[in-house]
Amino acid sequence: MTLNSIGLDTVKAKELASDLNHLLANFQIYYQNLRGIHWNIKGKRFFDLHVKFEELYTDANTKVDEIAERILTLGETPFHTFEEYSAHAQVPVGKNISQDEKAVTLIVDSLSELLKIERNILDKAGDANDEGTNSMMSDFITEQEKTVWMMKAWLS
Repeated sequence: MTLNSIGLDTVKAKELASDLNHLLANFQIYYQNLRGIHWNIKGKRFFDLHVKFEELYTDANTKVDEIAERILTLGETPFHTFEEYSAHAQVPVGKNISQDEKAVTLIVDSLSELLKIERNILDKAGDANDEGTNSMMSDFITEQEKTVWMMKAWLS
């Protein structure tokens, strides 16, 4: 077994970086969805949702940067083109969504997809003894589970 400069098995680190790139692509689509619903939301809940969507896209933008930097830390190159994002993403794309319930449902559906990817990475990071990736995924999962709960409560 060959170790990289941070003490991880190079094969496992490369696989984790690939999975993180998959997550990065999905986060970029999620981020763009949030921008779109922030810009296009209409109706009586506009003021509350406009602010909430900005909070969510600011957080997503931070996470995109953290994911890309983790990929670099593992010794690989993060995706950085729209072509790569589109080719590797499974998060639903929201187009021209201006209605409040459709916007919130898009967030729940997107986060559900992100959580699946993150749980897979969490399992693999544990097997690779990669505490940095493990910790990041744990933090993301905790926050996103709470957001899903709150959004579903709003939809009820």
